[in-house]
Amino acid sequence: QFAESGGGTVQPGGSLRLSCAASGFIFRWYVMSWVRQAPSKGPEWVSTIDPEDGSTDYTDSVKGRFTIAADNAENTLYLQMNNLKPEDTAQYYCVQGGRSVATLAPRGQGTQVTVSS
Repeated sequence: QFAESGGGTVQPGGSLRLSCAASGFIFRWYVMSWVRQAPSKGPEWVSTIDPEDGSTDYTDSVKGRFTIAADNAENTLYLQMNNLKPEDTAQYYCVQGGRSVATLAPRGQGTQVTVSS
């Protein structure tokens, strides 16, 4: 299970830090990802981390602006989002799995991010 939080409404150029509290599994054993879905669009993979070794991957549109992190002791996944743009507006979800399966993975409630002036 996942409980996402930290979303909100910010102006372009602003920052948000999303959190995802995971439960029911051994967190560090699973590659974890963030996925987002904008209104009237399909889900989009955003970023992946392997909690075991800390390796990360990002979709091109967020490279240099977003940072994914994992706290294995707290079973929590994070997404630091800086220099937000209107096109980042979406519902954000944390999921188990890497890039190739993230958009198909089961999701929780997610957290809404709105970037607007």
